[in-house]
Amino acid sequence: MVSRRNFLIGGAALPFLSYIELADTAFAATPKDILVVAQQLDNMTSLDPHEGFEAVGGEVMSNMYQKLVRANSDNPDQVLPVVAASWEADADNKVFTFKLADAKFSSGAPVTGEDVAFSLQRAIKMNKSPAFIINQFGFTAENVESRIVAKDEKTVTLTTEQPTAISFLLFCLSANIGAIVEKKVVMANEANGDLGNAWLQKNSAGSGSFKLQAWKASESITLVLNENGPYKGNLKRVIIRHVVDPSSQMLMLQKGDVDIARDLTSEQLKALQSDENITLVRKQIASLVLISLNQNNANLAKPQVWQAVKWALDYEGMQKNIVPLTHAVHQSMEPAGFPGTVTDTPFKQDLEKAKALMAEAGLKDGFDITLDHYSAQPYPDLAQAIQANLGAIGIRVKLQSAENRQVLTKMRARGHEMALSAWGTDYFDPNSNAEVFCINKDNSDDAKKKPFAWRSSYKDDAMTAKAEAARDEKDPAKRLALYEQLQRDFMANSPFAVMFQTTKTAACRKNVNGFQLGVLSEGNSYLETNKA
Repeated sequence: MVSRRNFLIGGAALPFLSYIELADTAFAATPKDILVVAQQLDNMTSLDPHEGFEAVGGEVMSNMYQKLVRANSDNPDQVLPVVAASWEADADNKVFTFKLADAKFSSGAPVTGEDVAFSLQRAIKMNKSPAFIINQFGFTAENVESRIVAKDEKTVTLTTEQPTAISFLLFCLSANIGAIVEKKVVMANEANGDLGNAWLQKNSAGSGSFKLQAWKASESITLVLNENGPYKGNLKRVIIRHVVDPSSQMLMLQKGDVDIARDLTSEQLKALQSDENITLVRKQIASLVLISLNQNNANLAKPQVWQAVKWALDYEGMQKNIVPLTHAVHQSMEPAGFPGTVTDTPFKQDLEKAKALMAEAGLKDGFDITLDHYSAQPYPDLAQAIQANLGAIGIRVKLQSAENRQVLTKMRARGHEMALSAWGTDYFDPNSNAEVFCINKDNSDDAKKKPFAWRSSYKDDAMTAKAEAARDEKDPAKRLALYEQLQRDFMANSPFAVMFQTTKTAACRKNVNGFQLGVLSEGNSYLETNKA
């Protein structure tokens, strides 16, 4: 059984003596000013907001940094002002002017136009994984200092290469790539021209509710209050513990060792629905579970195999028996709830049809393949079901389990054959997913842009053209119609089998209130969280 003493010893050192003393009392309540969360943390690679590109890291970063705007959690097709007090576009929709509100960094220094311009310029110059979200507006390392300019302490202008709908630009700036960092602090920690990247991976320099005290990979994250930030509740500290096993999370929650459990299974959530000591906070989020087929593999490069895999899967059976309360069957690359999302589920398990497609591909006798997948539930159970489904049509699957970030690192290096993973949308516009799944213009190993499609060596010029046409269409109704057709084309003609969309549940002790889950991971917020 997990005791409080073992729970504390395994994590970050806590300077509050009162909390350490609680270790001597079995299952004593956590202090009122410390929120303790059990959560799977193994997909994090960096907490630099201009580099980190994973869901959990995005959530942590969004509680440490502010952006010009953020998505409205109650109506996520709108954006709300944060550091930007107001904004406007010129007559040509190319020059966008932002007036700044009053905000302070954790150092106490005010957030200025220079900090905002530096932050966006830094994101472009570093050109890490999420940079495509804003460099699609024509910003480059060579021109960004002339196109993103601090006019004064309270005014910043952005000049895009092409006329741009202001709503589209705002949604992109609401992603974590738009996070504002304190220039003076970051540059004081620059090493070898890295713009402070190595330092900011495990430190913070933001104006959000909390600041980073410590991050120990696959162990814990400790956030402490930014006294100059927007948080006004009674929490002084948030401790997020990496607990892989949902059963351990459940036990810790019931005993009072943690205040919130974030990764419980469907069976555990069923058991908690009638527990008067627990409140369940639920939200369908923009996260998809899918199988990627790497086109570097000759067998997986055959379109008939793409189709065979999709027709072999028992989507309904997996949803009903493995993930009934945490996932819904979903087969479009766009998540439900987004403008123009297609909710059709054309693929049902049809083994005879799948076998015929394998024979058409010249692979009647099947082939051997490795499927990489996350080690945390529900992925092992899903992977076993996939193994059985594909085995029925001759695809002999060897399962390879690893921590989330290890699977992601392998995929980013194009080292996988098949991979079962998740993809979270970055901003509330259909282009967010269409951009990464459909637009891959340079498929070379040293490509400057490496979207999700690139990871599996998927390049389809016709699909790229359709995605760009949808992105650039000015008529809103026509734009959504183009995205609907694009989704159907992608379902039928791509090496990706989208299976499920995720519903997240935060199981909270009854004395915890105000924790928010967002449609996007950066909407998971402690801003209004309190403990009684």
